[in-house]
This record gives sequence, C-alpha cells and structure tokens, in this order.
Amino acid sequence: MVRACIGKASAVAASSGGGKSAAAPRRVLVLGGTGRAGGATATALSDLRPDLSILVAGRNREKGTKLVSKLGERSEFVQLDIHNARRLEAVMESVDLVVHAAGPFQREDKCAVMQAAISTKTGYADVCDGMDYSWRAKSLHEEAKAAGVPALITAGISPGVSNVMAAELVRAAKSENCGEPERLRFFYYIAGTGGAGPTALGTSFLLLGEDVIAYHKGREIKLKPYSGARNIDFGEGIGKKDVYLLNLPEVKSTHKFLGVPTVSARFGSDPFIWNWGMETFANFLPADILRDKNIVLKLTECVDPFIRVIDGIVGECVSMRIDLENSNGHNTMGLFTHNSLSVSVGYAAAAFALAILEGSTKPGVWFPEETEGIAIEARKLLLQRASQGAVNFAMNK
Repeated sequence: MVRACIGKASAVAASSGGGKSAAAPRRVLVLGGTGRAGGATATALSDLRPDLSILVAGRNREKGTKLVSKLGERSEFVQLDIHNARRLEAVMESVDLVVHAAGPFQREDKCAVMQAAISTKTGYADVCDGMDYSWRAKSLHEEAKAAGVPALITAGISPGVSNVMAAELVRAAKSENCGEPERLRFFYYIAGTGGAGPTALGTSFLLLGEDVIAYHKGREIKLKPYSGARNIDFGEGIGKKDVYLLNLPEVKSTHKFLGVPTVSARFGSDPFIWNWGMETFANFLPADILRDKNIVLKLTECVDPFIRVIDGIVGECVSMRIDLENSNGHNTMGLFTHNSLSVSVGYAAAAFALAILEGSTKPGVWFPEETEGIAIEARKLLLQRASQGAVNFAMNK
C-alpha cells in the first residue's frame, strides 16, 4: 500500500508564509542534489519546511557533504547513480517522496526513476523539460494509479510554474465570461545559462536537434528550432528581449488539458552572441550531432569555462511571460521574474513536492495544469511558495 504520509498530510496552515503542515516529519529524496537545480531544491525544501528530513543524492560526495552541512541535522548525503536500479530502489524504500532533478532529460529512453517510484510506492516529482520524456512518463499513468502513487511531471519553473500560471489565466477568463481561450503563448528569457552551467547548456543544445511542436487552431504543426524570432517585453528590470521557438512539453500538455487551440513557446537569452550561436548551431550543425547526448555533453564540457565567464558578466536572471488571447478580444498575461534561475527552480520544485506531501495530488501521473495534479484550491499556495524572492510576479494583467 502507499505510504500513509503521502496524500494524507494535514491541511497547510493558512497563516504561514511558506505553509507548514502539522503532520509528522516526512523524508524526501532529492536526486541530482549536488547539481544546481537539485541543490537549490533541497535548500528550498529545508527553508519552507524545516521539519522535513532531506536525503541529498548525487555522485559528488564532496559537494553533497558540503550541502548537507549547511542544511542541518535533518539532512544527509547518499552517493547514488540513478542508472543503478537496484541501488535506487533500495534508497527509495526509506523515503516518502523523490524529487528527480538529475537532468538533462532529453534523449533518456527510460523513465527509470518513476518506475522505481511505482515499484516502491513512493511519491514522485521531476523537473523534466523534455517533450519525449514527459509523455513517456505520462504513459505510466495507469501503473502509478494502480500502485496508489501520486506523481507530478515537468514540475519545475518552466515548465511547471508556467503551466499553473497558464491554467489560472484560462480559469479566470472562463469564470469572467471573457469568451473562449483561443491562443496561449509562453515566452521565456534567461541571462546566459541562468548560472545553471553545463546542464542548462546541454539541454539547450539537445533541444536544437528537435523539431518544434506547436498548435495552430487545433492542428499540430512542426517548425524549425530557434526560428520565428519575436521581440517581447518582459517588464521592469528586463525590458524587451528576442525569443525563439523551442520544443517544450508545456505546449502539448496545455493544448491537450486546457483545451487551447493555438499554443507555442519561445526562449531567448543574453548576450546577443548566445542567441546568434544557438541559431547558427540549429541551422548548420547536422541534426544527428545535436541529437547525440554523448557528443552534446562533451561539447558543453569544452565550452563550459567560456560560458561561466559570460554568466559572471550577465548574471542569472530568469523571466517568463504567459499571454492568453480570448475569443471576445479580452487578453491577459502572467509575468514572473527572479534574479536567480537556480533559486527559482529550487522553490518551484519544492512547492510541487510539498503539494504532493500535503495531499493535493491524486494517484497517477499528472502535468501541473491538470486539476488532479494540483487541485485548483491549492494553486494559490503553490504560486506563493514558488515565487519566493521573485522581483516581479503578477497574474491576470
């Protein structure tokens, strides 16, 4: 049977800024905990719920030991390779929830961590940003449901928080009789790699090897990666930035589950040479090279020192803007800006993890915009937690 703590935690204290449950302490495993996203997730979990026991898993013992020393006595480090299925399951037997932040997720042909979660009846969340991986994980829905395992996929900042923001825009439009939602557009901006280093760089390169899936009036279309440039205003502190088409999972999931007929996603970065380089790679490097994960990861290692210099100059700000157009001409948008990509990913992933622990997620595999994944009444608290430290957060503008 499912661990009693999953889905049965007591209600979140409404008066708490981060929200604390009165339930007994939980034990959470963070995979990729020695990386930027995983380490930030463990830190955010410790901040939002100091009563949690956090097991930080990674391959770098030195980094892991250093992190848990900062998190305190309720945390510990375990050296773990997620591709060692037997070892992975053994570790997961002792936890209530696993947060999978060991990317990149592109070109992974198996959802090994989710399968281990189902086998051990452990709650699951990931920060996946890969189209194929996310829908492969979704195909395990019935297995997870039968095992009583609640699972959230693409539960980071973008996708993740952006999906919930889109869902709230659609819900508000329908409740205010603004007509039918007709067009949903995701716009993302990151300064450099957002300080995320090789993982973010590898993800970006791998995405250049994929056709972009978008939707136009209900019809799926395929477009060239890093094409279709638009100049988008991300508001105060960021201003106008060029963004380009990328193949991101929230496009397909929001089209399907929110019922919006026209959906697309674009991404851009600074400095301009970064966008120029991405566009050049997309146009001139053979797709077979961009789809080869081993080659791409070796390439990122070679250019990593250069990228870190750029990150040091441009910072690691992240901003996202979600635009919704409705049939009666009433258009709304949501805006989110944070000075640190890794910190914002950490709080976003932690917010989704806590939603699972507090019973917001039903057994099965869900995208964040599905009400069985994040209940409508739980969205406000999730967005409050995820926007910790944001310099700009606005909805339904």
